[in-house]
Amino acid sequence: MTTKQLVAIPDLDEHCSAHLKYRDLVECGETQKRTKFANLPVELETFAALQGLATHILDPVISKYGPIELTYGFGSAELVRRMLPPKRVAPKLDQHAAYERNAAGQFICDRLGAACDFLVKGQDMRDVAQWVFNNTPIDRLYFYGNDKPIHVSFSQKGKHQFVELLTRDNGRRVPRVVRIP
Repeated sequence: MTTKQLVAIPDLDEHCSAHLKYRDLVECGETQKRTKFANLPVELETFAALQGLATHILDPVISKYGPIELTYGFGSAELVRRMLPPKRVAPKLDQHAAYERNAAGQFICDRLGAACDFLVKGQDMRDVAQWVFNNTPIDRLYFYGNDKPIHVSFSQKGKHQFVELLTRDNGRRVPRVVRIP
């Protein structure tokens, strides 16, 4: 499937890919569900990035494994402020804000692109992560554990990195880029 050129902000109920609607990527995650905050993107480029993420990364996963559970998708600055605990995300690095801008007009995340976290129920997430890495044009994939959601991002300047978060004895999680065969 190819991505279509967006000329106007789409309706959230419009399909952004074969399997997903924009609403799926905007209204997911525990904070959005808890607060019922609208969490709406305002930049046309954000919608285009979400479409790219859904088309090039998530649709192939759904075609291979079946339904996925999106645990965190688009994250506006306001949504991030409402998160508990607040240190679980890194808006300047994680690409959940896509092409959104801060009050000073600067991109929230200079990496651009778009990101989401998801699970495939009943699957070992390491196997899913390796398949995603080997079969889709991801920018970065963060692996947190066999039974935890994986974080994937898609960007036109993709680095194609697999990052594993290792837990140290003191409980601190440290990222490490790893090679995947």
